[in-house]
Amino acid sequence: MTAATAAIALRPPGSKATGVALFFCALVAFASYDAFCKYMLQFYPAPFVNLMRYVAVICIALAMLLRHGDLRLWRVPQKKLLLLRGVMLATVATCFMTALIWMPLAEATAIYFTAPLLMVALSPWLLGEHVRRSRWVAVTVGFAGMLLIVRPGGDLPWLGTVLMAVAAVCYAIFQLLTRRLAGLVPSPVQYAWTALVCLVATAIPAPFFLPAEAPPWGAVALLLAGGACSGAAQWLLLAAFERVEASTLAPLNYFQLLLAVGFSTFWFHKPPDGLALAGIALIVAAGLYLARARPAAGL
Repeated sequence: MTAATAAIALRPPGSKATGVALFFCALVAFASYDAFCKYMLQFYPAPFVNLMRYVAVICIALAMLLRHGDLRLWRVPQKKLLLLRGVMLATVATCFMTALIWMPLAEATAIYFTAPLLMVALSPWLLGEHVRRSRWVAVTVGFAGMLLIVRPGGDLPWLGTVLMAVAAVCYAIFQLLTRRLAGLVPSPVQYAWTALVCLVATAIPAPFFLPAEAPPWGAVALLLAGGACSGAAQWLLLAAFERVEASTLAPLNYFQLLLAVGFSTFWFHKPPDGLALAGIALIVAAGLYLARARPAAGL
């Protein structure tokens, strides 16, 4: 029996349907937190909101470690890769949160969703993988979609656009590092390392960007609850991937992008225009192709 067959055999009955449901719940939680941040940034500085997020996430990470049965984070292999993975996600969080100050939610999320395309583009150099010509075509189509959204010289703020592009690149590297660490470091340990690095990284600038007035306890509780929503989304992802193959779940990721368009349109009254919608459609089409096509060698 192969390892994959053994893993499938260990899954409880009905776990696939449960895993898909958990994955959709995670996507709803991610999209809801992004919209929540967009709203809260009207009242509080981005570094402060980020810090509240990772205060909540580190609590979830401690709970996961307790369940895992080992709190000794320093006694794990691949510390350098774990540190780099955490730094990449901290950069993603900082750039994404700051970009939302100026960027419409739908367009910002669409640029962020070029990360799967960047993963393919970076994999030959970072993982030594061979990429088929058809997958390069899909990457090119996806980036054409991003250009339809950004439209150099258009209305989107250049600083927010650059920050979202940096977030997408760093998230692609984060995902590639996650792939490298799969099977080498348990998921709860990866989660805790990332949460700790992100907490430290967001705590450094936070004292310089405190709110002008101390927020009331209710607002602090709300910010912490939002952070817990973000952390719970990560936990739901881990639970989903324990039950369902990544290749099955990957195409479903774009449901989050549709949610972002919905939030942007109906909550913030900033619907994407026709060209932006066309760009979003190209990014989704390219991403779906890459998610469903097997990365086999050859042309």
